[in-house]
Amino acid sequence: MRKLTYFIACTIDGFIGDPKGDATSMYQFVDAEFLEFLTGEYPETVSAQGREMLGIDAENQRFDTVVQGLGSYRIALDMGITSPYGHLRELVATRSLAESPDANVELIADDLVGRVRELKAEDSPLDIWLCGGSTIAGELIEEIDELVIKTYPQVYGSGMPMFGADFEPRDFELNDLRVFGNGAFVRTYTRKR
Repeated sequence: MRKLTYFIACTIDGFIGDPKGDATSMYQFVDAEFLEFLTGEYPETVSAQGREMLGIDAENQRFDTVVQGLGSYRIALDMGITSPYGHLRELVATRSLAESPDANVELIADDLVGRVRELKAEDSPLDIWLCGGSTIAGELIEEIDELVIKTYPQVYGSGMPMFGADFEPRDFELNDLRVFGNGAFVRTYTRKR
């Protein structure tokens, strides 16, 4: 069974974006040390355009599929990019788009949980990356097997939470913690089942 990993950036107070979902203020913490970590351990999470710009020619190490909501996908669409992660199989959860703007992008209008369960049951050595955002993370919270949380040294005070879900405690076990010189840190958790 493949894992669903929520690999996400957030502030110290747990927000993945401002009230409208904008997280560009966090980009300043992607310095040389942090970028070396990302490109070395999670190269597939760098967009196709970023990979080209940085000269990254690495095999996918952890993921072969990415699932995201329309809000996350819209960032690329607004820049005229229809397949931001062309090196992965891309799925976008949306009820707004009637037709996919790219052959590499599968739209999921209904039964997101069922589709993710199908993906998890596939025979593949690589896992599934849940890219964001808050609403679909909340919808998929019971399917998430691993959290990789890139925490940047900022406090928003309010904004878009990591999970748009109702209150219910769910336990995870800390597996790894990496601290960077700029104050950012990455925590990896496994779901306790």
